[in-house]
Amino acid sequence: MLNKRCPEELSVTLYVNRYELATLQLSRTDWEDWAVGYLYSEGMIDSPHDLKRLIIDEHRLKVWADLKPGMDVEGLLKRRRHLTAGCGKGVTFHSQADVKKFKPVIGSRRATIHEVQEYMRQFAKKTPLYHQTGGVHAACLVDRQGSFVVVREDIGRHNAVDKVIGYALREGRSGSADSLILLTSGRISYEMLAKAARFGVGIVGSRTAATSQAVELAEELQVEVVGYIRGQMASVYTTVGRVLENEEKVGGGF
Repeated sequence: MLNKRCPEELSVTLYVNRYELATLQLSRTDWEDWAVGYLYSEGMIDSPHDLKRLIIDEHRLKVWADLKPGMDVEGLLKRRRHLTAGCGKGVTFHSQADVKKFKPVIGSRRATIHEVQEYMRQFAKKTPLYHQTGGVHAACLVDRQGSFVVVREDIGRHNAVDKVIGYALREGRSGSADSLILLTSGRISYEMLAKAARFGVGIVGSRTAATSQAVELAEELQVEVVGYIRGQMASVYTTVGRVLENEEKVGGGF
């Protein structure tokens, strides 16, 4: 008989300048990374410097973010909300039409299919909460040298991606985002693709599938999407040219 403990799931409310923005389902860890990543992904901040103050109250399950003067908070809050598919009861303020207006990702980062498969194998070993519960998602960022910049886990796949982006922003890595690879355990939907594209990541991989909307947007935004990275398997959904066959030579400063 398996002896797995249940993953923790908490209803956390995020406030922006005292306005209630959304209540989402999160795991208990890395809320500061999540808040920064979520606000950035939704276009409410362009960097952590746009935050005047960030208060985490784990006891009351609340996060308060105060933006610096000059930010149109009321205008941001009036944007239409879209419920995301799947776990974590996610909320995004970007429609697919909004995402199409993002700037295409530039940069020379490339990798072979074998390298991406190897990163995924290593990634799977760096998720202790998943091994304890079997019921959470994870995301990570891998740099040019194949080193793991950050790994984060959460009950929701969107939250895990927000956490790694938030960590990278807080560590001042936004200028080198196009040199990173984003891996996730969850499905790559258009909202997940939007988070990667806004941050500037050119390669996104998952151990499961990508949706048709995500692939369509990825082609327009020059993001390579690779799915079903399991063992010797991998499916390159896009034709951007950032992920190469194993016999091809990786160039472009890699």
